[in-house]
Amino acid sequence: MAVFGATGSIGTSALDVIARHPDRLRVTVLAAGRDVEALLVLCRRHRPQHAVIADETRFAALCDGLRDAGLDTRAHAGAKAIEDLAGSDACNTVVAAIVGAAGLPSTMAAARAGKRLLLANKESLVLAGELLMAAAREGGATIVPIDSEHNAIFQCLPSARTQSSIDNTLARIILTASGGPFRGRTRASLADVTVEQAVNHPKWSMGPKISVDSATLMNKGLEVIEAHHLFGLPGARIDVLVHPQSLVHSMVEFIDGSTLAQLGLPDMRTALAVGFGWPQRIDSGVGGLDLLAEGGRLDFEPPDLDAFPCLRLAYGALAAGGTAPALLNAANEVAVSAFLQRRIGFLSIPALVEDTLAAIPASPATSLDALHDADAHARHHTAQAVAAARTPA
Repeated sequence: MAVFGATGSIGTSALDVIARHPDRLRVTVLAAGRDVEALLVLCRRHRPQHAVIADETRFAALCDGLRDAGLDTRAHAGAKAIEDLAGSDACNTVVAAIVGAAGLPSTMAAARAGKRLLLANKESLVLAGELLMAAAREGGATIVPIDSEHNAIFQCLPSARTQSSIDNTLARIILTASGGPFRGRTRASLADVTVEQAVNHPKWSMGPKISVDSATLMNKGLEVIEAHHLFGLPGARIDVLVHPQSLVHSMVEFIDGSTLAQLGLPDMRTALAVGFGWPQRIDSGVGGLDLLAEGGRLDFEPPDLDAFPCLRLAYGALAAGGTAPALLNAANEVAVSAFLQRRIGFLSIPALVEDTLAAIPASPATSLDALHDADAHARHHTAQAVAAARTPA
């Protein structure tokens, strides 16, 4: 097993599941961004064959730490090392949990090499969904989505198919959303929310960027785009319902009127255990669901696209196609980073994204180079808007 993004929340959950099955699962590669100390703690615990720090300035510290710990783990540094290991025989399963566009190269490498790909890096599908799915088909890779919503759909579909060959018995997919920390708030009331409030998710323990995306509903918008690529449905057949209990993780409706749903406690270890064990079921460390203990009710409501326009913008980018989703994602990453740095307000996030989409026309997404160019163009435009403090109204 290779765990990319090992020190993050998904990586931590993945390692917890792996540790429960020493007879069948073994960590051989661990990769982190720049937190050498946390990576070294994991190396001492799991003793992988390879450890990678993406920040090359931290390579010496990684080497020193491994030597001082008496480990024979081989040290690597840089994004290229992660990409190379993803496609190598050092692993047969890759947990792709690097946040943001930085996770795309290693995800593509794993797909081309025919790995079992536990995909938690949604940007890979948002930026390059067509290219990634084509690489997976050509390489013989198995993609198991680790987002709780897409994992739920994976479990509900016949044979748990995730390629674009779903037959016409599938009517629609219904993604559920918790609504984030600001569910029920009006747009005007969101003007002065703080970073601390935005990252305080009521149900899930996630990193700051993903938590802010959940608060703006951009996370759900990105998931709509992901679902389009994973399951081969147009945006018109992918719906979103707000479900504050976060117990129904998503639903699949068939043409005969049947709807299948996957339920469970809000814990990423369930989806990861599905990814590691499928088609078998293995222990995840998560308890069973007691609906009475959880309040005995399941509520659903439509999303408020006025208060949370990011979801509307994502549907628009999916409909526009080409590089539009890459522009959306890049602008959002820059805007969220600026918000987390307290340089802009919460409502400036969707405003900046909408401004970028309006300013840069979408073009055909024919190659990774075209997508990287679109990504860079959007980042530059959005960063300039932040720096000049000319956030659109």
